[in-house]
Order: sequence, then C-alpha cells, then structure tokens
Amino acid sequence: MSAEDQDPDGDEEEDIQYFVRIGQTDLDGTKSVERSLTDMNGIGHRAARIIAEEAGIDRRAVFGKLDEEDIDEVVSLVEGFAEEAPEWLANHRNDFFAGETTHETGNDLELTRRQDINRMKMIDSYKGVRHKRGQKVRGQRTKSTGRSEGTIGVNVEAIKEEQAEEAAAEEGDEE
Repeated sequence: MSAEDQDPDGDEEEDIQYFVRIGQTDLDGTKSVERSLTDMNGIGHRAARIIAEEAGIDRRAVFGKLDEEDIDEVVSLVEGFAEEAPEWLANHRNDFFAGETTHETGNDLELTRRQDINRMKMIDSYKGVRHKRGQKVRGQRTKSTGRSEGTIGVNVEAIKEEQAEEAAAEEGDEE
C-alpha cells in the first residue's frame, strides 16, 4: 500500500464514487442515499426512503461508498418506481390522454408538467388563463403578494427630493 492510499491519520481511504448517474441526472455520491435521491426531480423524502428500504440498504449510508450491485439495485428501483409506487404516491395522476396514473422522474417530470400547462392555456381553462397572465393559479391572495412591479411601498425620500426640486424651481421663477 502506498502513502497516497492512506489518510494522514493512518486509516485506509475507501474508494468513493463521487457521481452516481440515474437516467439523465448526476447524483452526489458523498451524501447519504436518502439525501442524494431527493436531489432528483420527482423523488421526495418518502419515495427515497421507500427505495432504500426496498433495496435493503441503510438510508443513511454514503451513496458513493456502496457496492456496484447495491447502486445498480437502487438505479433499477428508481427507474421502475412508477410501476411499484402506490397510486397515492404518484405525482401524475389520471393523465388526460391515457387516463393512467404514473410517477414521473427526472426530465420527464418537467416535460409532462409543461405539456399539461400548455394544454390548459390552449383550452382557456381558468388555470390556463391565470398561467397566461402570470398570476397566482391556486387561489392564493394577490392583493398584497406576488406583485411583479418593482415598487412595493411608498418611497418617501424620492417624494421629498421631488418636492424640494419643485420648491427650488418655483423660487427661481419668482426672482
């Protein structure tokens, strides 16, 4: 064993895989399995915990230090999570065209979400109109929040400066 393979404390340094690729997403191998899986779109804490439990892996284990077989098992469970997930856990229920309930992950989630919003805009549903206007969609308050303009309150200093300039201009006109 060479000096490069040891820590300054004398312990052996374990091999760690810094990036684990699932689909089109690179996950951080230095985090725990649960934390790393939640970085992927469509996988939350509960889904990550279920996947780790199904794979028979401690959810607090470092993801990059797992064996290749364990990592491959997690990857296959994530990719097949749509078939194994209960219907109440799915994130895309009752698809408009197919009528099926699916669980989308990765870039597929963003793609289906964008398609659903575009369909709502095209048929001019209430939610589609709100999306077109850039307003709140789910019944939130709009009187005091979600303002798109730059000024929210009254800028007292600017008003006082304008009044001072007007007063100076009036005094200059009188003389």
